Formats: sequence, C-alpha cells, structure tokens
Amino acid sequence: MSELSVARHDVRDVLHGIRHNLPQFLHQLLQVLLVGLTIGMMRTVVPALASEEFGVPRGSFMLLTTFVVAFGFVKGTLNFVAGRLSENIGRRKVLLIGWLSALPIPFVILWAPSWGWIVAATVLLGVNQGFAWSMTQTSKLDLTRADQRGLTIGLNEFAGYVGVALAGIVTGYLAAALGARTGLLVFGLVVILGALLLTFFFVQETLPWAKAEGARHAAGQASGPVPRYPVHMPARPTTWQMFALMSWRDRRLAALCQAGLVEKFVDALVWVFYPVFLYQQGLSLPQVGWVIGVYGFAWGGSQLFTGKLSDRIGRHIPNVAGMWVCGAGVAMMLLGSGVAWWALSAAVSGVGMALLYPNLSAAVADISHPNWRGSAIGIYRFWRDLGYGIGALGLGIVAHTTGQMESAFWFVAIAMALSGALLWWWGEETHPQLNPA
Repeated sequence: MSELSVARHDVRDVLHGIRHNLPQFLHQLLQVLLVGLTIGMMRTVVPALASEEFGVPRGSFMLLTTFVVAFGFVKGTLNFVAGRLSENIGRRKVLLIGWLSALPIPFVILWAPSWGWIVAATVLLGVNQGFAWSMTQTSKLDLTRADQRGLTIGLNEFAGYVGVALAGIVTGYLAAALGARTGLLVFGLVVILGALLLTFFFVQETLPWAKAEGARHAAGQASGPVPRYPVHMPARPTTWQMFALMSWRDRRLAALCQAGLVEKFVDALVWVFYPVFLYQQGLSLPQVGWVIGVYGFAWGGSQLFTGKLSDRIGRHIPNVAGMWVCGAGVAMMLLGSGVAWWALSAAVSGVGMALLYPNLSAAVADISHPNWRGSAIGIYRFWRDLGYGIGALGLGIVAHTTGQMESAFWFVAIAMALSGALLWWWGEETHPQLNPA
C-alpha cells in the first residue's frame, strides 16, 4: 500500500498487525539482518588484527578504542537525527541514505594505510547504523499493534544480531583464506549492494501507518487500554521538548535511557577487547569468531522468546534482570579459561542482553504517542548508542590507567549492576494492559 493510497482512505481502513502487513514486515526483517551483517564484519577481524595489520602498537588501549568511540558518538547522534528526519521525509528515504553511506566502507578498509583510516570507516559505519537500524525498527513499530511491540522488537533484534554473529564467523574464515582486507571487501560489497537493491525495489514507506494510528487516538477511535503517556506534551512537540522529556523530565524514560546507555558498555567491551583478549590467549581467528558468535547467537536467538515474553509479563522485570545477568556474564569471562568456559560466559551475557535489549525499546514505545514515537525512539537510541562511545572511552581509560585489559571487564560488570539498580528504582511497568493510565 503506497502513501498516496493510504491518504485516500479513512484512517480506519489502515490495518495494523504483523499478519496484515506480513510481506513488508518480512522485507524489514531482511533489512535488519543485512544491517547486522554490515556491523558484524568489523567485529572480529579488525580488532584482533589491529596490531599486525593496521599498525596499532600492542598495549595501546586508548588507540585501540578510538574506532568504537567514533562509532558510538556518530551513531548516537545520527539515531537522534534519523528519528526527527523520518517524521518529515519518511522512513524509506532515511533507510536509503543509510545504505548509501555504507558503500565506501569496504574500500576504505582495503586501502587503509593506518588505523586512522579504520576510524574513518567506522564513522561511516555509524552513519549507516544510525539511519538504517533505526528505520527498520521504527518501520516495524509503525506496522504492528501495541500488544505486539515486544514480539516485534524481539524479531527485529533477533535478525540483526544473528547477522552480527554470522558476519563475525564468516569474516574470520574469509580473512584466513583471502587475507583480512580482501575478505572484508568481498563480504562487505555483497551485503551492502544487496541491501541497496532490496531497499530501492521492495521496501515501502510506513509513515502513513503511524499517522493513521495518531489520527485514531485524536479521534477517540483507538481500542484497548490507554498507555501511560507523559502529561502536558503538545501534539507536535519541538526537538528540545522531546529531548528534555526523554532525558530528564519523565523519570521513567530517563531510567530507560540511562540503562540503554550503560548496556552498550558490554557491547563495546565485546567489540574492542574480547577479540584481543581471546587472540592473546592463543585462540585462532575462527575460534575467536565462534566465541563472540555465541554471544551474538544467544542474544539474537533468545530475543525470539524474550520479546514475546514481555508482551505477557511486562517489560520492567525482564529489563532489570537482563542488566544483572548480562553483567554477570562479563565477570564470568575472567573467572575461568578455555574455549568452552569463554563460550558459556559469552552465552550468559547474550541471554542477559536478550532480556533487556528489545524490552527497553518496547518500554519506550509503550509510553510514546504515535505522533512523536519516531522522535522518542530516535532520542532513546541516541543515548543508548552514545554508550558505545562513552563505554569505549571508559574502557580505554581504565585499561590504560591500570595497565591491564582485565580491569575493563570489571568496570563494565559493576556499571551494569548499578545501572540495573537505578532502573529498578526509577522505572515502572509500561505495558498498557498491565499498567494502564
């Protein structure tokens, strides 16, 4: 259904739900899989070979973290921009911009004479992820019903992080067979060109579904329990009003944003130090890829269940439990040795991520009005992915100060425990059926 055809019908004729919009929903799932493959190609080979392939001196913890710091600040900012921009020009155009920005990445890696080029490639990756991953999530929420949000985001993140895990494993083998640069070039071009073509020919604009939902609320035609929307918000809030609401004015939303920011410390650790730590323990690149892949598979696969679980029991308990379980998995990495132990530790962190990751986003969506849901999700994702930059910077400072990479693991585990406690204290259940207005 095109935007024009939606405009010609009464808003009551626009149907929401996965089943009613299944073909487009599946196209969006394929898109987020490709987004995950794109970021995943940077998560095994590049950090593990930073010293021998890209000239990073061993033990230069601050230099090693620069590419993730750059990624976090760029992606976080572009999440914010993407949310506002998509409400003006549409979700599909923002998605296309995201894929176009990714095209140079494989060539930058191929020709990189120094680590600075890798940082530049990661900046482009941040643009791609900020625009593309944001739009796949927002578009699915446009299409589905309120009682399907946990399932919807669970499926979205399942597809994305299965892509991350697969890319880490496949690029490990390609690097061993073709060399790091050529392997990443081949993999990257196949994924990015395929995504561009699929977006151009098959992805539809979903903004009309969001507008139809907003119109129903305004006309008093919405069915089901009324969510606990923030009070005293205009129908079309300004950018500053939205930022203030999400960041401090509404304590529930602020609690969700801080939890999102801190949980990215884990992913920054997995990205920057897990490959180096495991490689220095004597694991081969394919073995490193598999251990980190277990984290991605546990995270992605479990979200098939944890998102739907929150549609039944609520968001708050899975979110808090996820923060604590995920942090425990990080601490476990240092409490044993061997491939089996490290894989188990990675799996525990992955399951914790699966409990919190889709459900933090679903909680934001629960209490965000459809008129400004895109902006709310964009600002939440701004704070969440800023956690890559802040977390990587913190990891580098802690490791540099102590002279030990292991200190960064404890820093992240403690931060997750404290953030989970703050979420428990400040947050509340947001599911409209379990805690309606």
